[in-house]
Amino acid sequence: MPAFLSMKRTDFSYDLPPHLIAQRPLPERSDSRLLVLQGDCGEVFHHSFRELPDFLNAKDLLVFNDTRVIPARLWGRKETGGKVEVLIERLAGAHTAVAHIRSSKSPRPGTIIQFGSQAADVPGPYQLTVTGREGALFCLSSEGGPALSDILQDIGHMPLPPYIERADDALDRERYQTVFGHCEGAVAAPTAGLHFSDALLAQIDARGIRRETVTLHVGAGTFQPVREDAIEHHVMHKEFVEVSENVCAAVRETRECGGRVVAVGTTAVRSLESASVASGDLQPFRGDTDIFIYPGYSFCSVDAMVTNFHLPESTLLMLVSAFAGRRRTLDAYAQAIAAQYRFFSYGDAMFLTANTQPTDQA
Repeated sequence: MPAFLSMKRTDFSYDLPPHLIAQRPLPERSDSRLLVLQGDCGEVFHHSFRELPDFLNAKDLLVFNDTRVIPARLWGRKETGGKVEVLIERLAGAHTAVAHIRSSKSPRPGTIIQFGSQAADVPGPYQLTVTGREGALFCLSSEGGPALSDILQDIGHMPLPPYIERADDALDRERYQTVFGHCEGAVAAPTAGLHFSDALLAQIDARGIRRETVTLHVGAGTFQPVREDAIEHHVMHKEFVEVSENVCAAVRETRECGGRVVAVGTTAVRSLESASVASGDLQPFRGDTDIFIYPGYSFCSVDAMVTNFHLPESTLLMLVSAFAGRRRTLDAYAQAIAAQYRFFSYGDAMFLTANTQPTDQA
């Protein structure tokens, strides 16, 4: 059982100049910068993301998250005329979904919301009915009409994170997706994967580096702030994850030959660790996970990771701190800020190796 440390939310705070929050992707996926943090000693190096293959070897295994973002944001109107913003959290069936809804008054069961032409002021041709609640979320149905996935593809908007202060555009339909994603269901991108182009993947393959994929459908809860002062009291949102036997076998083979398991993104980390946490041994897993990784956690399946820079006081920053050490992580962030790195979803990336000195977590 992990020996978690008692830490406060503010232990993971840092000051970020707003101009460093990337509002748009770079012209090419692999044009981003790569900060390399060696967790065993805390040294930091500055590189281009195109150089990532130089930090890998033929014995290593890269594990990607193959989820694909759905255009999950809709604007519509109630029959009474009130404006409504809907953010699908997950599709529950061909005609059903669970969603966040923003409106002047919370809609009651039976409320019909009309959508059309990607504009809230145009009624129809689609409508969804509120059928109930699931905690803070609303249950929606398109029964009698098109499948929800078809509605979203027609009039849905890409659910860009709240810190991107602009409307989504046509480019986001491509660039807020990874080139390898094919399992639709996420409402936020696994952003570490956004840096990989087909050309860079071909270089990785040419070096004999093995690749496998897991699936974790990232939910809107990934942006949910930690409100508890003592972080161990924070309750994580649930997300669907699937780790196959092929992945488990590849991890075992990699470890046996002396290679490293390199998780691409915190979602890949959470997938592998969710499939390991029950027994301590990686096993196939399919279901919901609410794993919360913070300093004191003992990693079972991950030796290195590629990740973006994360929001202050966020669960993702806490996960990275558990892996590389809190002090070393925050020092690396300070160096990234001084070097004018671009932050968050469309920003630059880090390559991290594990901290081998647990006492450095504080």
